[in-house]
This record gives sequence, structure tokens and C-alpha cells, in this order.
Amino acid sequence: MKTVLTYGTFDLLHWGHIHLLERALKQKKAYHSYENRKYILEAVRHVDKVIPENGWDQKISDVKEYHVDIFVMGSDWEGQFDFLKPYCEVVYLPRTEGISTSMIKADLLE
Repeated sequence: MKTVLTYGTFDLLHWGHIHLLERALKQKKAYHSYENRKYILEAVRHVDKVIPENGWDQKISDVKEYHVDIFVMGSDWEGQFDFLKPYCEVVYLPRTEGISTSMIKADLLE
């Protein structure tokens, strides 16, 4: 069984986030790190474990500690996590078209 890790700050959880988690789950065992919002992600059935993210520098140690096989991130982060390639496979999944946190925030401000 593969262990998959993804990071995110889902201040506004939306379908794009859910789709990312669903596709990460298809990689097998998905772990998701989300800073200080454990109760939200535990309600999402696609997450097996939540790891608090305390800073950018912990990513390599998380990959090592949790024996991560695949790191998954949305394609809007393409190339930003390539530094993890010596430790695990890095996969950038296509974003869900037509939805983003930035769009939702802009709509709420109108």
C-alpha cells in the first residue's frame, strides 16, 4: 500500500479541494497536513490522518517520518515541491476548473 501526502490551507473548503483529496486517495493511503483545522478535515472521509503543518521546512522530515511514497499537489503549485523528488515521487494533479479559493473570496467581497 502506498502512502500519499498533500498539504493545503483550506480556509474555504470547496469542491476543488475535495477532488484533490479524492484523487490522492486513489493513489492508496492518503495523509493530509492542514494547520489548525483538524476538525474540518476529519469530516472529509478521504483523509486518514491529519498532520499539523508548522512551517515550510518540515516537509522533508514529514516525508521521511511517514514513509511517504507519493507527494500530491495541485498543478497551480507545479515545480514548487520538486525539492521532495529525492525522497518520494512528486505528482501535480490538474486543478478543478471553474473554482478556487481566490474566486470564492472575491465573490464574497462583492
